[in-house]
Amino acid sequence: MTSSVASRRPSKVSIVGAGSVGSSMAYACLIRGSADVVALYDIAKDKVEAEVADLAHGSEFVPSKVMGGADVNDTAGSDVVIITAGARQKPGQSRLDLAGVNAGIVSSLMPQLVEQSPNAIFIIVTNPCDVLAVVAQQVSGLPEHRVFSSGTLLDTSRLRYLISQWANVATPHVHAAIIGEHGDSEFPVWSTANISGVPIRDWTVDGDTVFTEEVLADLGREAAMAAYKIIDGKGATNYGIGLTGARLTEVLLSATRSVLPLSGIVHGTHGVDGVALSLPRLVSGEGIGQPVPIPLEDAELEKFQASAQQLHETLNSITK
Repeated sequence: MTSSVASRRPSKVSIVGAGSVGSSMAYACLIRGSADVVALYDIAKDKVEAEVADLAHGSEFVPSKVMGGADVNDTAGSDVVIITAGARQKPGQSRLDLAGVNAGIVSSLMPQLVEQSPNAIFIIVTNPCDVLAVVAQQVSGLPEHRVFSSGTLLDTSRLRYLISQWANVATPHVHAAIIGEHGDSEFPVWSTANISGVPIRDWTVDGDTVFTEEVLADLGREAAMAAYKIIDGKGATNYGIGLTGARLTEVLLSATRSVLPLSGIVHGTHGVDGVALSLPRLVSGEGIGQPVPIPLEDAELEKFQASAQQLHETLNSITK
């Protein structure tokens, strides 16, 4: 007897780079069941095999299967490929300081990964992720909606957490986004930020304004600079970005669409062209769509264009 239900091909996410970010992301995908199969690939054979073994030893307790090693063939047939490999940001370094060396790594990886998974969606997490998203798209020749970076998705999550703590409300009720570069020139869009529909500047408790301009400035600065503080304290940021990658994988494998702040190549939005930087975008199994047309105040528009200019300069410096 044959089953009347068609068998479904297992979904697969491959994570490239078994350092602290890649391994944490594989762990997050595994315990959340973000995909049926989670593959971890790295050229450092002993390191990646140890990480895969450690993850596999808990297979009894998770919904997904883990595999991987030092053979790029382990990534074959992926639906989603997330690149975390590259030089790590050190204390005192900006993300843009890593551009040259990591552009070379991504340029080398992309053809190999595309050969193994020609229909996959490729996400760049390696920093500077905005610059490297452009490099990855140009090297691969893939459509722009299938090559992008995680951008300010984690930064936005940090901001929403900080707002929720200050207002003493649950995070899902906070609606705010950080846009621009995933780096020092990023900024929150306070003009559209709200808590359950109430503009954030109008949020009061017992008649008192909760989010003064000073508070907003402090929260935006803390969200943008959070990675530096974490790197100073423990050497790397890994758990937050691991969860970010897991959630993004789930959205890309879902039948529904979400709106997330991600970094893709922009063409004409807010006067910016030819660089990748974060704006809210529709995200689905096809990848990312065009930016959602959120309005910006004059000061926000100026910051957005300045952020784009900084990325243009970095991109030009490594592609001469």
